[in-house]
Amino acid sequence: MQYTYKTRGTCSQFIRFDIDDGKVKNVEFFGGCNGNLQGISALVEGMDAEKVIALLKDIDCNGRGTSCPAQLAAALTEAIS
Repeated sequence: MQYTYKTRGTCSQFIRFDIDDGKVKNVEFFGGCNGNLQGISALVEGMDAEKVIALLKDIDCNGRGTSCPAQLAAALTEAIS
């Protein structure tokens, strides 16, 4: 199933992704640091959503209290709950 999540407190504006049988697929960030976000998307491809959440949820970007990876964790948390 495909999800779209509006990010908060980051340079990226939203994230689109699929969850298939608990696995993260096709992550796309819109806005933000393109190269870094493509890297994150490639690294989490096929990973269990709960593992991605555990790895990324507490990452902070320059004292913002969140980051693009943390926003992906928030999006996944919302999608699987």
